[in-house]
Amino acid sequence: MKRLADHEAVAYLDTDTPLGGLRLAASEVALRGAWFLDQSDLPPPSPAWRRQPDHAVLRQAQAELADWFAGRRRTFDVPLDPQGTPFQQAVWQALLGLPFGTTCSYGDLALSIGKPKAVRAAAQAIGSNPISILIPCHRVVGRDTSLTGFGGGLPRKQALLAHEGHRYLGRSARTRRIDNGQAELPW
Repeated sequence: MKRLADHEAVAYLDTDTPLGGLRLAASEVALRGAWFLDQSDLPPPSPAWRRQPDHAVLRQAQAELADWFAGRRRTFDVPLDPQGTPFQQAVWQALLGLPFGTTCSYGDLALSIGKPKAVRAAAQAIGSNPISILIPCHRVVGRDTSLTGFGGGLPRKQALLAHEGHRYLGRSARTRRIDNGQAELPW
């Protein structure tokens, strides 16, 4: 997978969310990463990375995330530029097409990009998503609607889905839309 290069100039900042600290990373023009600070695949800042809380893209991403968590936003406008293979890019693009409040299975996602037999490869691409929340990999669940895999941990995935109107009663529980479509965050 193509990741942020050690020599590439990257602006970053760490920001607080209701689910814990999040590291945002950006090029001059687009968001390149959003990782929870306790994720195992959080890339450490290299010497080329610069902490820049006044960076326009980072400020925009931070503000949009705050609005999303506050329930004032359902989509994001900040420009995104995740780095990956063409297959990963196709999967991430398909994730961007999943509307707020919806879920799909890994198989459905593979089918949506015209690769119905590439379920495992799609799952790996989802697991390699470098822009958590904004590229909504949390909306992908098991075929039986079970919560499976999320770089930020299953409790966070469950909280993100609850924010979007889903309630899970257990690992293999069916999803249930809240009647009015408005979910309170569980914190």
